[in-house]
Amino acid sequence: MLRRTALEVLAGAACAAGQGIVREPTGKKPTVVFASGETGNHSDTALARIAGELESANAMRCRVIIANSPKDFPDLEMLEDADLAVFYLESLELPAAQMQYVRSYAGSGKPLVALRTTLQAFRNWPEFGEQVLGAQWHYDYGRDSSTEVRVIPGAASHPILQSVPAAFRCRSPLYHVLPLRGSPKLLLMGKPVGPSDRTERVDNPVAWTTSYKGGRVFYTSLGAAPDFEVEPFRRLLVNAVYWALGRVR
Repeated sequence: MLRRTALEVLAGAACAAGQGIVREPTGKKPTVVFASGETGNHSDTALARIAGELESANAMRCRVIIANSPKDFPDLEMLEDADLAVFYLESLELPAAQMQYVRSYAGSGKPLVALRTTLQAFRNWPEFGEQVLGAQWHYDYGRDSSTEVRVIPGAASHPILQSVPAAFRCRSPLYHVLPLRGSPKLLLMGKPVGPSDRTERVDNPVAWTTSYKGGRVFYTSLGAAPDFEVEPFRRLLVNAVYWALGRVR
């Protein structure tokens, strides 16, 4: 399933030429492992699409690994050789041997990019979101709402925001994550819009950088399936991969 998924996306990745992806100079390509352990937002397909765009740009070697169930995630040993991990996970309760690959990677000082439900990645590491990503999920505004996104004043020059417009809209219901932990660099703020059962409306950060064990960390609470059709969101995510690796697009 792993190889077929990657190849299917790569076969259709010619569209990446229109994404403004710049080819890297020749040399050793970093290895990026995309780990999909979430089903509600079709993260397997979504991550494979991003992996395909990066592969087609000849920029890096991408591997997509997919959980079999919340209690079984084969191929996590690939994290041992990864230069970057991209996590889209939710409510996993993995056996100790599999969790050790995750804990070892997180503690290695290597960079990490994480999306949406990864704040609640592990039932047997409930502190992961706060410790590693710098936030906890408290609530969202419901499936019928969406998020108006804007660049934080003073953050527009950050490499992750290269060619990202000052404002755009995503289908993801806004996560309430405040207060954040540590000293994150805020990049994007979100405003909840549309129908919601919640009477209060509180703007919250939707993208930031932080660090864990000396490694670069990027997190965004965006990433509902329709968001991957939004060009500014895809650009944000690809930029984050380059930034995490210390590379320039």
